[in-house]
Amino acid sequence: MGLFERFLSLWVALCIVTGVFLGSVVPEVFRLFASIEYAGVNVPVAIFIWVMIFPMMVQVDFSSINGVGHRPKGLIITLVVNWLIKPFTMALLGWFFFRIVFVDLVDPQTASEYIAGMILLGVAPCTAMVFVWSQLTKGDPNYTLVQVSINDLIMIVAFAPIAAYLLGISEVVVPWNTLLYSVLLYVVLPLVAGVIARALLLRKGNSALDNFLGAVKPASMLGLLATVVLLFGFQAQTILEKPLAIVLIAIPLLIQTYGIFAVAYGAAWIWRVPHNVAAPCAMIGTSNFFELAVAVAISLFGLNSGAALATVVGVLVEVPVMLSLVAIANRTRHRFG
Repeated sequence: MGLFERFLSLWVALCIVTGVFLGSVVPEVFRLFASIEYAGVNVPVAIFIWVMIFPMMVQVDFSSINGVGHRPKGLIITLVVNWLIKPFTMALLGWFFFRIVFVDLVDPQTASEYIAGMILLGVAPCTAMVFVWSQLTKGDPNYTLVQVSINDLIMIVAFAPIAAYLLGISEVVVPWNTLLYSVLLYVVLPLVAGVIARALLLRKGNSALDNFLGAVKPASMLGLLATVVLLFGFQAQTILEKPLAIVLIAIPLLIQTYGIFAVAYGAAWIWRVPHNVAAPCAMIGTSNFFELAVAVAISLFGLNSGAALATVVGVLVEVPVMLSLVAIANRTRHRFG
């Protein structure tokens, strides 16, 4: 890796500090950016995510996707972890910490809202950012695309029933526009653009494709850093005003994240899944579709609720934690043969 990629964790840390600082100094600017949205999807964030994942979509070779069916192990692990394990362990951890461990630190109503926010995170597996984690671990872009696409299809029908069951309420009002537009923006449109760009480049030869990918690779990382600055700038006031609450929520989220990664990555190792499939397989279950989780929390419990705060904390811890998991995956690559 180049100098920039080797020190990506440092650049992300600097962007976190920058986002919080700017969000506290010029909050009106970030309020303006936050207000630019359509169907609950923040447009500036969508643009930067586009910048992140477009180079990865150009790498997708549809002629190789047919081979995914002959290697179903990674897909099976992803689906089992995402839909049969992760939502329920998240609910269990939330209950354990806020009903037992932190019972004297948080009032019961607020604790219930924190648990609800954590559950919403647990029921929303990652859609867009996983392409970044896949690239950083040298994952198979074709296989990653199939995994994400199938998860999105399942999420459309499974999100509301599982969330309703775990939240213990009769009906969850899912912002379907947010869900559908997010999938369209973060998967379908970048994929179509990537396919067209790839076809045009290949007309000029493989070298043209390689040169293009080399040129746009830095843009992908810059898109990630810009997204971090925006997200932390949006939540700067919350971070500064409720530091204890953020720490309390972060503890079970961190345990869940590392635990789910260990389950998925360990299962892939035991089942002899190739590393370029195993790493993205574990990342999809570990990372979260935070746009959807935040939108549902706000629609159900309100903008200033504990549930909304919990989903925001999920955003805050995701990038640093996922980078640490990328490092773990890269350093254990040799164990997969």
